[in-house]
Amino acid sequence: MQFSLNEEQSLLRESAAAFVRDHSSLRRIRALRDARDADGFSRDLWQQMAELGWLGIPFAAAYGGLGLGLKELALVLEELGKGLMPEPMLSTVLLGGGAIARGGSDAQRAAVLPALIRGDLLLALAHQERHSRYDLHRVATRAERAGDGWRLRGEKCLVLDGHVADRLIVSARTAGGDNDRDGITLFLLDRGAPGVSVVRQWTLDGRNAALVGFDGTPVGAADALGAVDDGAALLAPVIDRATAGLCAEMLGGMQAAFAMTLDYLKTRKQFGVPIGSFQALKHRAAVVFTEIELARSAVLAAAMALDEDDAQAPQAVSAAKARCADAFLLAANEGVQMHGGIGMTDEHDIGFYLKRARAAEITFGDAAHHRERFATLRGY
Repeated sequence: MQFSLNEEQSLLRESAAAFVRDHSSLRRIRALRDARDADGFSRDLWQQMAELGWLGIPFAAAYGGLGLGLKELALVLEELGKGLMPEPMLSTVLLGGGAIARGGSDAQRAAVLPALIRGDLLLALAHQERHSRYDLHRVATRAERAGDGWRLRGEKCLVLDGHVADRLIVSARTAGGDNDRDGITLFLLDRGAPGVSVVRQWTLDGRNAALVGFDGTPVGAADALGAVDDGAALLAPVIDRATAGLCAEMLGGMQAAFAMTLDYLKTRKQFGVPIGSFQALKHRAAVVFTEIELARSAVLAAAMALDEDDAQAPQAVSAAKARCADAFLLAANEGVQMHGGIGMTDEHDIGFYLKRARAAEITFGDAAHHRERFATLRGY
């Protein structure tokens, strides 16, 4: 497995790093949070990201994309993670776009992907429900037959960027019981469709989430995404790719938190010397560095396994998510601890990384969930 980057990949990462450095800052993240911004991100920056081609990285050239892999997208996400940028890459490109690219009909792809790649269309995937925890197959939302189509009834929670999405992809049960794997179908519909209600919420790190309800929402036969009753087979790989993308973002976040901490250790003095010269703190910093490098290897392995359609890819994804959840929390917790009292204040930026680490940890499954999944997949 080749972990090194070629020239094009190196240039892509450098351009993403420069973009984050020049156009985003934690001051902007703080302002978005404090103002309870209506969108929760910058549409101007989103459009610039589209013009740079980042929104089209994983999509086929026939729809205006670059036809590259998750490894290339991960390089961009890692840099965005360093700046904690809240622009909807995860919800629109990886979740919504991933579902359309993988399971959409030719007409659905042609209608959605070019607009997504241009930055003109936002998507959200509504799959999680109360008490479903991380089980993709626990779906109580029902799609009842109505003529040639269906009517949706139910509620989805923690729909990332659901309040700004132009179109929603919804998992609903078209057959079977609430916990059955079979009998799930994905539907594509407008956020403003009749019977759709959206209540905006915020995650603990200030990012967008929403409660989305469906009260007899009509969907046509052509709105089904993929095969009817076989949505689980589509949903699982989409979530795996999104999880690997989130891991790349988390890798960037833990690096930034560690860099901020190292800078403080080198400049904060006690007894006339930098506190970073104390051996106890050196040892703790060395542990964080080691865990970050292990996380980096896990993220690259997962992205490459998914790009190659490796049968072991789901295991690699769970290994990466468990590793990143632990490493990001360690880097953020140690960052706050080593900053001392100022690290506990909202005025200091290190706390933003701890909040992001906590929110990302439980998105798509925490470390315990993914360790159990890894063990199950390996037949332990």
